[in-house]
Amino acid sequence: MSPVKDQYRYRLFLCFLALFATLSPIAAASFGAANISFNDVLQALMQHLPWQESAQSSGITERIVFELRFPRIVLAFIAGAGLALAGSVLQTVTRNPLADPYLFGISSGASFGAVLVFSFLSSGLFDQIQVTAMSSGRLDWWSWQNLLLPVGAFAGACLSVLLVLSLSGLGRSSQVERMLLSGVATSFLFGALTSLLLYFSNPQATASVLFWSLGSFAKANWVGVILPSVIVLGSLAVIVVFKRQIVALQAGDETAHTLGVNVAKLRLNMLLLCSLITAVLVASCGGIGFVGLMIPHCVRLLFPGRQPMIVTAIVGGLFMVWIDVVARCVLGNQELPVGIITAAIGSVFFLFILRHRR
Repeated sequence: MSPVKDQYRYRLFLCFLALFATLSPIAAASFGAANISFNDVLQALMQHLPWQESAQSSGITERIVFELRFPRIVLAFIAGAGLALAGSVLQTVTRNPLADPYLFGISSGASFGAVLVFSFLSSGLFDQIQVTAMSSGRLDWWSWQNLLLPVGAFAGACLSVLLVLSLSGLGRSSQVERMLLSGVATSFLFGALTSLLLYFSNPQATASVLFWSLGSFAKANWVGVILPSVIVLGSLAVIVVFKRQIVALQAGDETAHTLGVNVAKLRLNMLLLCSLITAVLVASCGGIGFVGLMIPHCVRLLFPGRQPMIVTAIVGGLFMVWIDVVARCVLGNQELPVGIITAAIGSVFFLFILRHRR
């Protein structure tokens, strides 16, 4: 395909993506247990515009749309965008098409840190601390959870990255090839530790943590969306700034070094940045796998030779929004965890990549 046609196709895709991204939140908000049509969602949205005068409408419909469904849609979009962005960066800096936060062990480490915080919050020791804090009238259980979950998840993710780097060998020429195997081993290790924590936890906490660990946006709210949004948008800005250095790693460490790139420092910083993205998302919506594996590959298949980070993030966000719609609607009276759907799709996609590489 000629460069002119490729550029035309890319611009046409961007126009379609912009239109689809505009309509998807409104369309996704019309799906759910309550029967709300597309026109009802659009009318409720129009009434909240600053220049629109307030009109009579169904208060229940507005509360469902703006307090339940829109925060959920925003969190799903942010989660999909962040995971796709982290997967794209990991695949580039490691030059491994199978790298993503789930397979690389980062997600398992973040889950272990978050579950460790959950276990602490449900322990008797925390009850004594909580009584002291609540006597001052400043912190309740929900505040402690919002404060400690991202910290614990990030600590677990950083520990996972350090284990992967130590197992792969910082000074070895085969570091990139060993990283994925080290990530798989680390993922199993933290998975076993997480199961051990759940085994010794009380049954009520185990049931809630188990559903959360499979991935869910059911508890999304506007306050809980702030931190993931800030982290993902800030990380996207950092990645766009260092895009040329990141892409240079695809040509090899020696070539990137001759171009003036500090390979070891850049790779470590990008791994830590991906750990931060994954940790915040795991703390907000649980473990969701294979998104970072599928979306970057799909974008590269559509546009070979390009590294459109922003497009990758948008496609990942829209993918997760509609996966969440499927999770809400596929069963009649209950919600299916999002991680089950992404794992089912991702496993087939993983086998497809292996067959294609062979």
